[in-house]
Amino acid sequence: MIEDFWNDRTVLVTGAGGFIGSQLTEALLAQGAHVRAFVRYNSRGDPGLLRLLPEFPPRLSGRGSRSTQSAGGEGEIEIIAGDVRDPQAIQVAVKGCEVVFHLGALISIPYSYLHPAEVAETNFMGTLNVLLACREFGVKRLIHTSTSEVYGTALHVPIDEGHPLQGQSPYSASKIGADKLAESFYCTYGLPVTTIRPFNTFGPRQSARAVIPAIITQALTLTAIHLGNLDARRDFTYVDDTVSGFMKAAQAMGAEGKTFNLGTGREIRIGDLARLVIEKVSRPVKIVVDEERLRPERSEVQRLLSDNSLAKKLLGWQPLVSFEEGLERTIDWVSSHLDLYRPGRYEF
Repeated sequence: MIEDFWNDRTVLVTGAGGFIGSQLTEALLAQGAHVRAFVRYNSRGDPGLLRLLPEFPPRLSGRGSRSTQSAGGEGEIEIIAGDVRDPQAIQVAVKGCEVVFHLGALISIPYSYLHPAEVAETNFMGTLNVLLACREFGVKRLIHTSTSEVYGTALHVPIDEGHPLQGQSPYSASKIGADKLAESFYCTYGLPVTTIRPFNTFGPRQSARAVIPAIITQALTLTAIHLGNLDARRDFTYVDDTVSGFMKAAQAMGAEGKTFNLGTGREIRIGDLARLVIEKVSRPVKIVVDEERLRPERSEVQRLLSDNSLAKKLLGWQPLVSFEEGLERTIDWVSSHLDLYRPGRYEF
């Protein structure tokens, strides 16, 4: 990898107010990048999780206007508010950027059951807007974010990038469509796009919509942990490792047109995960199956276990934080930020 690659480089992160996006933004700033943080507009002027960046109280700008501030590191940040479904907003954000990280999406599977049209439009048309703008302004590398959910329940394990794609929820179908759009722009226009496919990232700042924070918040405060399918198995990757994979993909030679799994190659049952958290928090907590949290039978993805050998070979990436260490870090962070959560409430 090129030393000082990010120093003074102008970079766009869509979805910068989210869990992974905010931590990617923070890592880029620490490396000296000038980051345009694209967040979804809201009337509260809330920049999402960017407000948790150390020594940084960001302000929210309207579409087309920018708020530039030091973030306590070497780089600078410009916050741009808008919506990925708005082509003009995306053009304003992309113009002048060398690298674009596209993480902006609606990611909740239960929400996609209720609002499939909104999820499809945001994830598919939003991605199309990003692709068109990157082509128009000659972006040198676009990192498109996929999800392991596009694989559906594993037909074989470990899952490599050639595994069939299965749209078992409106969310996963929308991401399959977005992935194929990105592929088509590489094949048709030679757009330098690389697709990253994270497997169940977890860590500090993640909302209780995700299973690990949902378990931790309940284990710390309640007498019972309410969960859905206890037998589903997942490959959990600590957020620092996922962020590292994004950054390596932007620098790697020959990564254009390719898709990379970012996972650990290790899986755990959700029921076993809950018992492990209970052990670590040292509280007498029982586990309860909550019917509200169960997905439709044919929509439930039972098993995700990654083959990350391609990322190791071409990106020089591998997970460095063990699951146990990452889980302990996450428990510590959630314990210190319980005011950000509503333990026991089903966040979909």
